[in-house]
Amino acid sequence: MGSGGRMDCCGQCVKYSMFVANFIIFIGGAIVFGLGVFTLVDKNFVNELLGTNLFSGAVYVLIATSALVCLLSFFGCMGAAKEYKCMLLTYFILVFLIFVTMLIGGILGYVFREKVSQTMGDEMRSSMSLYGGRRSITQAWDTTQERLKCCGVESFNDWRGDIPRSCCQQTLDGYKPCNESPSKENIHTNGCLHIASNYIRDNAAIIGGSGIAVAVLLVFGMIFSCSLFRMIE
Repeated sequence: MGSGGRMDCCGQCVKYSMFVANFIIFIGGAIVFGLGVFTLVDKNFVNELLGTNLFSGAVYVLIATSALVCLLSFFGCMGAAKEYKCMLLTYFILVFLIFVTMLIGGILGYVFREKVSQTMGDEMRSSMSLYGGRRSITQAWDTTQERLKCCGVESFNDWRGDIPRSCCQQTLDGYKPCNESPSKENIHTNGCLHIASNYIRDNAAIIGGSGIAVAVLLVFGMIFSCSLFRMIE
């Protein structure tokens, strides 16, 4: 049993099924890779307020493994086309390892959803005292309040009267802080904890779900590669 033997109709069906499966796996891997990169770039402004590296860690895992999935799907197509048993066996082993890694990354994304509210709330409260003194914290708070249209943890009262300009719904003449206005109607009334935690949880669900979905697709790649390995004579 080596490489390149003739196969019956069933074998040819498995062979072309593996082509199709790997093409779908490539598309899925590319989608997860794009979502991961977009998440790191677009959601980077809240990293300082999360209080945990679990979310970014899970995203990094999925980005790395999804990139490998895209390369490996091409490797699987070549193994099916050339009917090399050694290549198919290597493909199966690598896909299995990536399957486990991607499944863990997807599960971490869902686990993070359950921890985000508590860890983020504690981190946000402790970081408020560093606002204006530490640049990264100041930028994180300002960007979060401006983009999510919120103020403070539960409300603008958390700032104890020293309300940042990023809490303003619109810039006042002379760039005065919101609390110097005769009326506080221009201050974002919603606290950032609820909005930001839901914002992150929704994205964690998308990233985690897509990672698990691709992991499920990899099962089909393993099944077809194993079947084709046994059929090659």
